[in-house]
Amino acid sequence: MSINRRLLDARFSTRWLSGKGLDIGGGDDSIALYQSLFPLIQSITVFDLQQGDAQYLARVPDNEFDFVYSGHCLEHVMDPYVALPHWLRVVKPGGHLVLTIPDEDLYEQGVWPSTFNDDHKHTFTPFKHRSWSPVSVNVLSLLQTLPGNFSIEKIERLNHSHLKGMPRFDQTRTAFAESAIEIIIQKLKS
Repeated sequence: MSINRRLLDARFSTRWLSGKGLDIGGGDDSIALYQSLFPLIQSITVFDLQQGDAQYLARVPDNEFDFVYSGHCLEHVMDPYVALPHWLRVVKPGGHLVLTIPDEDLYEQGVWPSTFNDDHKHTFTPFKHRSWSPVSVNVLSLLQTLPGNFSIEKIERLNHSHLKGMPRFDQTRTAFAESAIEIIIQKLKS
């Protein structure tokens, strides 16, 4: 996760990461570690394997959190088309879902199954008519299936520190590289 990039974008600290939050798949690198850098965060609950299946969030009440954050977890669930509606379900109206997922071209670099993370079940692209990956999910198509009233605040391919022309390696293991797609969704009031 790139905390530095998020600190430079005031929308994270003034809008998107404020109030009571849920970090899905946070594990040992939860955004809760950096809570002091985002002064409007009141609390963060981490939901990881010990708390249950992230695809369903079965014991998490509807409209419970001001924001839901997930950094690199959606690619680990069995069905992102099932998971994402549940993740949005637990966001309060007016709140935000902040999601980062690996970009299939930047992270997997044309190879499947993943050689960088053997638990990846899907690859993601902002949008392509045809992907090299047999398990590719088009983000725009995925978002169109979401129920309810919501607004897409941001979809960004995080490639500004990705080094082209390098031998194939996991660039997310370097200090600054991100090889991802970031999505911010606001759940609107009915």
